[in-house]
Amino acid sequence: MLKAQIVPVTGFQQNCSIIWCDETMEGAFVDPGGEADKLLDAAKQLGVNVKQILLTHGHLDHAGGAKDIKEKLGLPIIGPHKDDKFWLDQIEEHAANYNMPGLRCCTPDQWLDDGDGVKVGNVTLQVIHAPGHTPGHVVFFEPTHKVAFVGDVLFKGSIGRTDFPRGNMDDLVNAITKKLWPLGNEVTFVPGHGPLSTFGAERQSNPFVGDRALKSA
Repeated sequence: MLKAQIVPVTGFQQNCSIIWCDETMEGAFVDPGGEADKLLDAAKQLGVNVKQILLTHGHLDHAGGAKDIKEKLGLPIIGPHKDDKFWLDQIEEHAANYNMPGLRCCTPDQWLDDGDGVKVGNVTLQVIHAPGHTPGHVVFFEPTHKVAFVGDVLFKGSIGRTDFPRGNMDDLVNAITKKLWPLGNEVTFVPGHGPLSTFGAERQSNPFVGDRALKSA
């Protein structure tokens, strides 16, 4: 069974998820945006043997702590899609602009593509390429427990910004409605910021990608 603990990090209060298989206690960090020691302590308290770092996209608040954790534990960085390389290469520049020292550029050991799978212990996460917020954004979906780690694609009552370089509103809406909604209304999602929600709840009331909002667009 997949288990997860959300640990908000940095001034952006980014939801880093510690996920693990409760049969093997092997786990992963999803989007360690910073505060590496805080995340390592949390994993230790949970008894999770972290084996890898998973990134949904390349923004500093999601990937800025990955290199520190990689160096401390010798873990591979997996994801996102290669189209986000330019974001990962600019983390330190953007961190300086936000006065957030310590966040570092990183290079994944493995890029991900739509349809790939990532094993966490005995659990397999499906990889869904979901561009729009960034061109290389991916979502991690676990079908047995119907949970998705969506980064900054979708939020409770909102969607990801598309005004960053190579962002695209049409791509984002298409990714949500054509790739995420078909996974089922009962899917619970962990966004990059803020509270959890379900795809069904967002289809009912989300002012950007809800069924009524799109019908009236």
